[in-house]
Amino acid sequence: MHYQWSFGFLEHYEPLFVVGTGVTIAFTIGTVLLGLLIGLALGMGRLADSKLINAPLIAFTELFRCTPLLVQLIWIYYALPVLLHISLSAAAAATITLSCYTGVFYAEIFRGGIVSIERGQWDAARALGLPWWRMMRLVILPQAVRRMIPPFLNQSITQLKNTSLVSVIAVPDVLYQGELVTGATYRPLEVYTVVALIYFVLLLPSTIVVRIYEGRLAARGRT
Repeated sequence: MHYQWSFGFLEHYEPLFVVGTGVTIAFTIGTVLLGLLIGLALGMGRLADSKLINAPLIAFTELFRCTPLLVQLIWIYYALPVLLHISLSAAAAATITLSCYTGVFYAEIFRGGIVSIERGQWDAARALGLPWWRMMRLVILPQAVRRMIPPFLNQSITQLKNTSLVSVIAVPDVLYQGELVTGATYRPLEVYTVVALIYFVLLLPSTIVVRIYEGRLAARGRT
């Protein structure tokens, strides 16, 4: 049977897509910023020599890295309030889950970037008598940050795609709005095509920027 495509009816639902897109962008920005704070704390903590500090941080990191994000989202929304006897909104559960999930990946980027700096740089900084924090600020981090930026940007792009999962707990992102429109119109092909195009428009510029930056970084490394 030949399917008759028609997108004209979607004009009536434009406000829903606009709101959903705004929610998606807001969740992406908010959870990326919170994830950076979580990642910085975890990454710096993982640099400590103490097993007492490292053990719980490793456990927390592997817990989020080794379980599906969708399962984490559902568990935190439905199970965590029961265990802690608290009320947790869908938006709060989504924020906590996405922030922790991306935070553990940021933590590994932080840690990996710092430990990748050659041992001679550490020894030279110590030979100058620099305290640990000044050594990190003046010698190690300026070199490590350039190596961290590309994976940071790629993880942030992935985070935008991850936000689509919040629709399963009724957070009104662009995918959830698409589900509402589909339920009202019974035209899923057109609706989800538009949803996919919205994600494409949001992601393509970021992807291009990352590729340009990575190309420039590679060019500097060859000079």
